[in-house]
Amino acid sequence: MGIILWENIMDQFTILLFIAILILGMLFLISLRHVFSLKRYISSLKSQKQSQSTKYGQIAEQFMPWASNYPYDPAKFRFIGSPIDGIQFEENKVILMEFKTSSSQMTSLQRKIKRLVEENKVTFEEIRIS
Repeated sequence: MGIILWENIMDQFTILLFIAILILGMLFLISLRHVFSLKRYISSLKSQKQSQSTKYGQIAEQFMPWASNYPYDPAKFRFIGSPIDGIQFEENKVILMEFKTSSSQMTSLQRKIKRLVEENKVTFEEIRIS
């Protein structure tokens, strides 16, 4: 009778262990789903933040020539927007301007334009149309 009672206890323990493993597995899957949901939410927030930062930079660069620390006459600035922000026309020089806010970096095209200027490969051409 002791062996039958022991087997019955072991059968109940096995069933309880199996149920516990199933519950833990379900909890793990539910928590895993929440983790992926949170990752998507964080990714979305990062994207929104980047978008806001870009918009802020685009707005700020239009007002930069009127900032108190702008070294030139803002009336002589012409906004282009892309691939550089604008051109400053002075009496003795023409300056290609790119404004940056915070930790933003120049694009590869902006770096290429800067390099062309530094290598004296910027020219002026007059084209007449009849």
